[in-house]
Amino acid sequence: MLFSHSTRNRLAEQVRRLFGGMPSRVQVAALPWRERAGQIEIMLITSRDTGRWVLPKGWPEGREELFESAAREAAEEAGISGVMSRVSKGSYFYGKVLSSGMARRCEVRVFPMEVRETAADWPESHERRREWFSAARAATLVREPDLGEIIADFGQRRHKNAA
Repeated sequence: MLFSHSTRNRLAEQVRRLFGGMPSRVQVAALPWRERAGQIEIMLITSRDTGRWVLPKGWPEGREELFESAAREAAEEAGISGVMSRVSKGSYFYGKVLSSGMARRCEVRVFPMEVRETAADWPESHERRREWFSAARAATLVREPDLGEIIADFGQRRHKNAA
């Protein structure tokens, strides 16, 4: 493979913008991780609509920094908190269908979070499941190939990428 999924998507986004395409909407995601027995584990949650495995993600609000928005989404959607990286470890693109029925291209910036606390009850606990996976397994469970690459790379290089 000449380019990775994420590189191809980034180049495609630049070409799309060059030819007058609307800019992608920016979302943020937390990449919750912990170390167990010398191995990196990644927490995934289920989406509310299809039940597929995803990262906690959402829209930035107000004057929040992007990493702060990711931390808020992690608390709301997964009931977790911890040490949040201020630096994105990558981004991926996907098509989101808005409540109006319109589709919108979104760029999701991913911020690692070393999980320190896990709540027994949280705002979306009745709508989602959460589970820990090895980084390699989590990378195969997400639908977006470029997100899978971010997760796999993080698991292999955590010592350089950690918050």
